Amino acid sequence: MGYFITFEGIEGCGKTTQIQRAAQSLREAGHRVVVTREPGGCPIADDIRAILLDAGNSAMVPMTELLLYAAARAQHVAEVIAPALAEGAVVLCDRFTDSTLVYQGFGRNLDRDLITRLNTLAAGQIRPDLTILLDCPVTVGLARATARISSRQTNREERFERESLLFHERVREGFLSLAGGEPHRFAVIDGNEGVEATATAVADALLSRVPRR
Repeated sequence: MGYFITFEGIEGCGKTTQIQRAAQSLREAGHRVVVTREPGGCPIADDIRAILLDAGNSAMVPMTELLLYAAARAQHVAEVIAPALAEGAVVLCDRFTDSTLVYQGFGRNLDRDLITRLNTLAAGQIRPDLTILLDCPVTVGLARATARISSRQTNREERFERESLLFHERVREGFLSLAGGEPHRFAVIDGNEGVEATATAVADALLSRVPRR
């Protein structure tokens, strides 16, 4: 069986950059690595991602949002994550069930027990072995995210970036709450540091936990 690592954090915390750095470190250590993301990771889930992150869909109600995330995850797990783990790969996933619990539970104030049941329904027996939480102040993360989006000519996935500062504060608090409740699974890393310093901290956390080849 493989090893499942998820990367979590608020918008602009640096997950996308750090997950690529982590993949390189693990490959250099001899691991077969699969990098994927949520929502998305396969064609059907990518189509759902386009709906979820499109700022033009501002009328979407929280329950629709939640169910779309669950649908995308079910396809992603079946098509990408579960097969890769069965083949013994280290799977690095940019967001997973914790993001749903935090964004739709803490952020949208939907029932967290319902979200947990839907996460279980969609993911089956798949659970992260390790979760890297990149934490940084909301104002820092949003500034980074806004700059990233502004640099794009197309595919402006910004529906969540347009949420209120209070929403994003609840999201950050939600992640820290989950990490505090499962310290054995979470490694909380300061995402406010530079790219290189953060990458070193992430690599140390990974290589100390992932079984050696």
